[in-house]
Amino acid sequence: MSWSPESWKTKKIAQDVAYDDPLEVAAAVDALRVLPPLVTSWEIDRLRGFLGDAQAGTRFLLQGGDCAETMSDCRAEVIVDQLKILLQMSLVLIHGGRKPIVRIGRFAGQYAKPRSSPIETRGDLSLPSYFGDLVNRPAFTAQARRADPRLMVDAYHHSALTLNFIRSLSAGGFADLHHPEAWDLAFLRHAALDPDLRASYERTCRQLGEALGFMEALGEVTVDQLTRVDFFTSHEGLNLHYESAQTRHVPRREGHWDLTAHLPWIGERTRALDGAHVEFFRGIRNPIGVKLGPKVEPAEVVALLERLNPDDERGRMVLITRMGASQVEKALPPMIEAVQRSGRTALWVSDPMHGNGITTAGGIKTRSFDDVLGEVERTFDVHAACGTILGGVHFELTGADVTECIGGASGVREEDLGLNYASACDPRLNYAQAMEMAFRISRRMAKTRRNSRPPRAVG
Repeated sequence: MSWSPESWKTKKIAQDVAYDDPLEVAAAVDALRVLPPLVTSWEIDRLRGFLGDAQAGTRFLLQGGDCAETMSDCRAEVIVDQLKILLQMSLVLIHGGRKPIVRIGRFAGQYAKPRSSPIETRGDLSLPSYFGDLVNRPAFTAQARRADPRLMVDAYHHSALTLNFIRSLSAGGFADLHHPEAWDLAFLRHAALDPDLRASYERTCRQLGEALGFMEALGEVTVDQLTRVDFFTSHEGLNLHYESAQTRHVPRREGHWDLTAHLPWIGERTRALDGAHVEFFRGIRNPIGVKLGPKVEPAEVVALLERLNPDDERGRMVLITRMGASQVEKALPPMIEAVQRSGRTALWVSDPMHGNGITTAGGIKTRSFDDVLGEVERTFDVHAACGTILGGVHFELTGADVTECIGGASGVREEDLGLNYASACDPRLNYAQAMEMAFRISRRMAKTRRNSRPPRAVG
């Protein structure tokens, strides 16, 4: 079957945007086509190599950020907070896993969100749902909820500003963020934290600080080398007008590249084999993710790999499972076993957020820290039992002190949710919860590493 950046238009489009003016859409797409790319094919290839390493178990992927970016949050302090939490979490994971971490942010493009219903009703008024700042605005008015094609160009510019700042920070160094003494670890003093865990977390921080100080004192590694870090970008490739407009040939390289992000992914609601999103994604050279919920048939997982990665290229496919803590042990093993039988390969990643949503009696969406952690731990267990590798984790999180998820040593309770619930869509782990999650995963990785060591020879 022939493919082009526009061939997706011949397929059924899940989560299609109801634009009311085709000429406005065409004008926005034409504008995007001539703008410089947001990322480069060389960066994408570098990430593909790292993902291949994670697939083999020699690296680990940490992917995280906002559920839905907003253009109003394209501010220095917000971006720094996101990089800070990813960097600090990654250092904790390095300590436990003793392997490099691939840092991928849900930023610089995560402006579109799928919705369970295209219509939202409040009282007697029904309006289009909010599909993210790429499509419309959150205010519950007819004007704000109109799908506006010009927002695609606005989102591009905000993504470019975000990436420019990220690259400047990465080039300039994050020395102050490397040092554990600069971290906000007040949650370690919370009475609810098990004393053994507290001692383990404090020991980890102390050892990290000592190791970083020792490396700097040696003088053989420059401060520049110590502080330069790679950050890659990702978002759900939901709006195919936006994605295809930035998809192009690159001089002296084969194929088409989606240059809106390093790692775009297909969502749970848009992964139909005969749908527009699979059609678009099968033709781009980027590594790509696919979200998999508990109801996907194992044969469908194999069919997706065959369609999206027919040559079984290393580092191409990221299977992001989002089962729900209560479903992991039942739903995940058949998928893994089907992929094993097929002989195909992929990087397995756990998204423990999206299968664990709950709604309070007052109608507030939230998630339980214990459920999120439970899904991660059970996913590790399932992969260990199947003889496969869990190569990464995918979180909705923020470096801010929000109150959107309950539980954890931070002590957020259901009655606290209204204190600082700032998410534009889904609830995120706050700084303390994200750091505690990193410590927990690090402990698990350290235990696995110790248990996998061959016994020492005697005599």
